[in-house]
Amino acid sequence: MPELPEVDVLARHLRPLLKGKVICAVEVRREKVLRPTSPALFKKTLRGAKFLGLQRRGKYLLFELRLADSREKFFLLGHLGMTGRMYLAPKTDPFPKHAAVILNLGAKNFIYEDTRYFGRLTLDVSAAEKLGPEPWDKKFTPERFRKKLKTSRQPVKVKLLDQSLIAGVGNIYASEALFRAGISPRRAANKISPRAAKKLLSAVCAVMQEAIDCGSTIPLNFSGRKSDGLFYFGRAVDASEYYVERLLVYDRAGQPCAKCQLPIKRIIQAARSTFYCPHCQKDEE
Repeated sequence: MPELPEVDVLARHLRPLLKGKVICAVEVRREKVLRPTSPALFKKTLRGAKFLGLQRRGKYLLFELRLADSREKFFLLGHLGMTGRMYLAPKTDPFPKHAAVILNLGAKNFIYEDTRYFGRLTLDVSAAEKLGPEPWDKKFTPERFRKKLKTSRQPVKVKLLDQSLIAGVGNIYASEALFRAGISPRRAANKISPRAAKKLLSAVCAVMQEAIDCGSTIPLNFSGRKSDGLFYFGRAVDASEYYVERLLVYDRAGQPCAKCQLPIKRIIQAARSTFYCPHCQKDEE
């Protein structure tokens, strides 16, 4: 499932390609992804609208558009779910089997495809409005972070996935950040000390920034079908070979820890896989 870094890289890729483009026609093939927006309202609003910009909020994409024959602006919210892809393709290309929405932009089509249809492309932006602060928000200090953690007895790994706590942290980067901070995923959120909270917030920011930097410097295939390590859309055919996987614990159960060489362990928390080193990540400080 794409997480904040993948969505951030996708936004950087799409932003210059979409800016200034006008939507000539709208085709909806899977009404489910529009919910709660009706297909009729979706088509009426988007037809003739012009793309002005694109922002990322947590794991969401917020497309800024202007209505046809109007100065009124509105936002279109996109979420990739588990298997969604958004990319531009020549209008002469055949539509992929799982295309959910196609926006004709003239010479190119903006295609949103999704094999499982868990994602969204909708005029309802309320989901983004409920998110917590971004990891790099200067107002979101370690003190505020710890104050939020103190309200929960959940394991800290589970609490990190709460998007009202901090926006964009998913399963992969929660495991990675906890490893870097030396904190056991089993430790209760309300048992995180001020020192540990500072280390953890710093680790969250660092691990995701590194992933964004990696994805921003190698050619990626946004419409490809083959996952390639960290980035679910995969490398382009002409991508350099220097890209090194930076995940230290995620999906490495049984492999040696990069710090102590003891085996990485996998456990299940809230129906999700958690990977950690029992030796380097302590339940208590």
